Amino acid sequence: MAALAAGSAGGCTYLPAAGPTASAIQAGAEVATADGGILARYEIIDVTPSVVEALRGRPLDSLLASFGDHRPSSEPVIGIGDMVSVSVWEAGSGGLFSGPLVADRFSAGSKSALIPEQPVGRDGAISVPYAGRIKVAGRRTQDVQALIENELAGKAIQPQVLVSVTRPISQAVTVTGEGAAGARLPLSGHGDRILDVIAAAGGNRAPVNETFVRLSRGPVTATVPLTTVVSNPKENIYLRPNDVLTLVRDPQTFIAVGALGNSTELPFQADGITLAQALAKARGLSDFAADPAGTFIFRFEPASVVRRLAPGSKLLGTPLVPVVYRIDMRDPNSLFVSQAFRMRNRDLIYVSNAPFTEVQKVLTAFSGVTGPVSSLSTAYFYTK
Repeated sequence: MAALAAGSAGGCTYLPAAGPTASAIQAGAEVATADGGILARYEIIDVTPSVVEALRGRPLDSLLASFGDHRPSSEPVIGIGDMVSVSVWEAGSGGLFSGPLVADRFSAGSKSALIPEQPVGRDGAISVPYAGRIKVAGRRTQDVQALIENELAGKAIQPQVLVSVTRPISQAVTVTGEGAAGARLPLSGHGDRILDVIAAAGGNRAPVNETFVRLSRGPVTATVPLTTVVSNPKENIYLRPNDVLTLVRDPQTFIAVGALGNSTELPFQADGITLAQALAKARGLSDFAADPAGTFIFRFEPASVVRRLAPGSKLLGTPLVPVVYRIDMRDPNSLFVSQAFRMRNRDLIYVSNAPFTEVQKVLTAFSGVTGPVSSLSTAYFYTK
């Protein structure tokens, strides 16, 4: 019997479990090192109304904060690579750009000429017959018209010039990503906001709540949910030439493991969900296995957030701090708190097993060992 008891006790170490117990998570936050010190591995924070309120102020990416919202100039300038056409009119026939007089006294002949469109070269200039290379980059079309007229003065008959930018490549933005048809779109003179450009590119192909807007302007890149741009007009900022707008499809999910009705990765299927909604999606805590005091949310938080929640944390030296939020579902107030606690993308909910569940496993394992012995004893008794 002593050997049987020892075997049962030894078997407890190998009992199946969905994960650590609540006490193990508490004890594992800090471990002793070989030199006698204490190493902090993660921060445990109890979820309270004050913690929920502090998390509402968690810093998020903002297009407005990253780039501002300034309407571009209503008179865009010509840039390198733009396709430009030039038309020249003269006051009379027989000039450089006009046709000769014809015999019919009612026809004065052509008085204009269209110079085919041409790209603005790397030197920022275009070629105009009898005027040479004209510097146009960085100038408005009306300024270029006046410049060409001055160059042609004395060569053409009172020339009048019209300059048109047929393809404003330098004033375009690039729209790409999984959620949109790729396109390079020119910006209009009155200015275009993010949603205007997305609509011009064919609209968003993915669900709005699964789409993120990533804007790159020079060395700066910021990413926000498309729902933020739609719901907050301040985030629907004006775009600038050469901006790159990427629509990234990234379904928001959380992972539910442990003593739950459904342990799996689950989608938000909405703009955002609360802890109460997440538990409902995971079919709630298991009545027979879950420890109500052992509901945890594992998440990496910015150090600025942890500094407000746990000013004395030993992990504030890193940009992202591993945090374990703990909530006691036996407390009736936790039902209100769970409705206010917002889930984040890739959060992990873990519910530990109740202590009674571990005892039950021991008893089950013990009965599995002693059952055959009892059967043999009973058979021996009846044979006598």
